[in-house]
Amino acid sequence: MSDDNRKTLLQTPRDASLWAGLQKLTTARIGLRRAGASLATAPLLEFKLAHALARDAVHEALDEARLNADLAPLGLPVIPITSAAEDRPRYLMRPDLGRRLASSAETVLAAHTGRHDLVFVVADGLSARAVQLHAQPILARLLPALKAEAVKLAPLVIARHGRVAIGDAIATRLRADCVVVLIGERPGLTAPDSMGAYLTWQPRSDTTDAERNCISNIRPDGIGYDDAAFKIAHLLAAMRTRRVSGVQLKDDSDRALSGAAIEGRAGSSE
Repeated sequence: MSDDNRKTLLQTPRDASLWAGLQKLTTARIGLRRAGASLATAPLLEFKLAHALARDAVHEALDEARLNADLAPLGLPVIPITSAAEDRPRYLMRPDLGRRLASSAETVLAAHTGRHDLVFVVADGLSARAVQLHAQPILARLLPALKAEAVKLAPLVIARHGRVAIGDAIATRLRADCVVVLIGERPGLTAPDSMGAYLTWQPRSDTTDAERNCISNIRPDGIGYDDAAFKIAHLLAAMRTRRVSGVQLKDDSDRALSGAAIEGRAGSSE
């Protein structure tokens, strides 16, 4: 290869400066250095590390005792249960089992059946690390406001090897009008610890995904804790008022969040 051709494939200092501003705006892999027709060694190794972290997150087990200890100070009973998937490999190979309760879980939940407005479920999903890190900060922001509004809260439920739909079964057993499932999302190459929140009004055994509202990418480098808690609270209030969720309920929390931010700036300037 001639020197002229090699120069066109290698990133020059000028090229690097052009990409630097854009790279600050995203964690996506853009403007990567190249050596010939391939990636340079450093970005290639970084890619392989990110891939390994994502794979590890999928197989990582939930530290249930630690999560229970983190949630206990929030002032609600914490109930640990399991899905019908008895271990992690079976959970990954049989998604349907992660949507169903183990027989032991049915018995545990039966003791807490009542009339509840809302139940929060924390499920490991495909990234136990995500809920291990982010579930407690979100709940710590939400629960005081909900208690102040006299919302009848069911005990917090930790669902090991759980998928989103396990929240439907839990809410049905507890007789809760609404369920919020905080769950580890499928890891990406820039986010092995992303958590999602799935909100469903009056879930049933045949509830579909079209009947849920979802807030995705909850983490400090995605949707931050304060914004995510605001969105969840806003949607919950709308659900209680309109008694619907999913495609029937438009998520206008971004508009409300922008309005709150403007009011906050105006108040601080006075």
